Amino acid sequence: MIRPKQPEPLSLLEAAIPVVALIALVGLSYFLFGDAGAGGPNQVALVVATMIAVLIGWRRGHAVDSLGKAASDSVATGIGAIFILFAVGALIGTWALSGTLVAMVYYGLQLLSPNYFYFTACAISAVVAFSIGSSWTVVGTIGVGFMGIAVSMELNPAIAAGAIISGAYFGDKSSPLSDSANLSAAAAGVPLYTHIRETLITSIASLAISLAVFFFLGQPGDFDSTEKMAAIQNSFGVTLWMFVPLVVVIGLALLKFPPFTSIFLGAIAGGVLAVLIAPDRVLRFADVGPDMPTALAMLKGVWRALASGYTSTSGFQPMDQLASRGGMDSMLNTIWLIVSALAFGGVVEKAGVLDRLITPIINRAKSDGALVASLVSSIIATNIITADQYIAIVLPGRMFKGAFEKRGLAPVVLSRAVGDTATPTSALIPWNSCGAYMAATLGVATWSYAPYAIFSFVSPIITVAIAYAGIRMMHTAPPAPANTLH
Repeated sequence: MIRPKQPEPLSLLEAAIPVVALIALVGLSYFLFGDAGAGGPNQVALVVATMIAVLIGWRRGHAVDSLGKAASDSVATGIGAIFILFAVGALIGTWALSGTLVAMVYYGLQLLSPNYFYFTACAISAVVAFSIGSSWTVVGTIGVGFMGIAVSMELNPAIAAGAIISGAYFGDKSSPLSDSANLSAAAAGVPLYTHIRETLITSIASLAISLAVFFFLGQPGDFDSTEKMAAIQNSFGVTLWMFVPLVVVIGLALLKFPPFTSIFLGAIAGGVLAVLIAPDRVLRFADVGPDMPTALAMLKGVWRALASGYTSTSGFQPMDQLASRGGMDSMLNTIWLIVSALAFGGVVEKAGVLDRLITPIINRAKSDGALVASLVSSIIATNIITADQYIAIVLPGRMFKGAFEKRGLAPVVLSRAVGDTATPTSALIPWNSCGAYMAATLGVATWSYAPYAIFSFVSPIITVAIAYAGIRMMHTAPPAPANTLH
C-alpha cells in the first residue's frame, strides 16, 4: 500500500486492529499479573496499543506530529481528574492522621449491621451524591469510611465497593449539580431540568433494583463490635470533632465549589484538626529530633501525611491497617494509567477509528429500540476505547443526534440514553479515569467490584428495555422514511 498524501478513511479492519490489540493486551496483562496489572503492565499495554494506532493512522495519511498532538490534547482533558486524584490522596492521608477515617468506622460500627450494610451504604451514597452532584467526592470521603467499616465487619470489600459506587453514580447522573448530567443535556440540546426529570425515571428504577440486590446480599448473623470499638477508642480517642473535615468537604460541595477545591481544603482541614486534637500523634509521625521547634515538627507531620500518607502505629492491627494509607504519591500508578489511556483515546479519535466503527452501527438501526441500543453500545465502546466518560457523552451524542432527528425522536430521548449509559459504565472499565479512580480510592480492583456495581450495568439495560417497549419514547415529528437514515 502506498501511503496517501492526505488523510483517508480507515477500512473496518484497520479501525478494529488497535481496539482488538488493546483488549487482547489488557486481557493478557490480567492473565499474567492479575490485579497487579494496574501497577504498570496495563499501562504498557495501552502504550503499545497507542503505537499501533499511530502506525495505522500514519499509513492512512495522518502526520505523526498531528497524531502526537491529538494524544497530548487528550491527556490535557484529564488534568482536572488528575488533580482531583492528588487531592483525594492528600485527603486520605490527613484524615488517617487526624482520626477522621477511624471515627467514621467507630460510629459506623455502632449504627450499622452486616445485615443491611450494603443497602445502607448504597442509599446514603445516593442521597449525598445527589445533593452535591459528584460521585468522586462521595467515594473519596464517605466511601472510604464505608470501606473501613466493611473491613471491620469482615464483609466482602468487592460488594461494599459496588454498593458505594452504585449509590454514588445515581447521584452523579441524576443531580442538577453534576457536570456529567449538564454535559449530557447540552450534548443533546435539552434544557437541564427537562433532562433531569426524564432521567430520574430510569435512575430511580435502577437504584431500586440495586437496593433490592444489596438488601438480599446482606450477611445475616451476629456481629459483636464491642471489643473492636473499645480498642479503637483506647487507641485513637474518637470524638465527634473528628468529623469536621467531612463537614467541610460536604459544605463546600453544596456551595458549588469545584471538586478539587472542596477535597483539598478537606485535606488541609484534616491536617489542622490533627494538630489541634492529636498533637502527640502528629509529632510521632513527623519523626524529628528534639532540637526541631514544635511548630515546624507539626508542619512536617501534616506535610508528610499530605505527600506520602499516614502510617498508624497504635498497636491495634485492624485499625492500623485501615489508617495506614493515603498521600498524593499513592495515586501515581492510577494517574499513569489515566494518562496512557487518554493518549490512546486521542490517537484513535484523530485517526478516525471511532467514526469508522460507529457509522455502520447507526446505519443498521431499523427501529427506535434498535437505534437506542446502537447508541448505548457505541457509548460503552467509546468509554472502553477513549477511557474518558466526557468523550463518551459528547462524541456518540453528536454522532447519533442526526439519526434521532430523522426518526422524529425528541432530543430528551437521546440525552436520557446518553446519561443512563456514559456516566455509570465508565466506572466498570479499569483503564477509564473513573474506573481507575474508584479502584485506587476504595482499594478494590475494578474487575473485582464490577459485578457488584449493580446500578452501573442495570441503568443502560433499562434504557434499552424501555426503548424496545416504546415507553417514554417521545416524538417531535413523524419518523422520516427508513431509506433516509442511510
